[in-house]
Amino acid sequence: MPDWRLPPGLTTLPGWQQRRRALQVLAAAGLVMLLRPYWPLVFLPGWVVGALLIWAAFELLRWAWWPRRWR
Repeated sequence: MPDWRLPPGLTTLPGWQQRRRALQVLAAAGLVMLLRPYWPLVFLPGWVVGALLIWAAFELLRWAWWPRRWR
């Protein structure tokens, strides 16, 4: 049986919350871009997709430049 646990860098090491959130943001933006040509997402206006990508870029910049401090 394979072990499906996440690596320690995404679960226990300091800063794991920021790394996991960055991966979630990238996955959400990439998924919308990949699924954009398909039926339900065709009806999304371009500004919604653009806003999602701007949000993703802002989250990643915030994570990189102002990381949360841990104790």
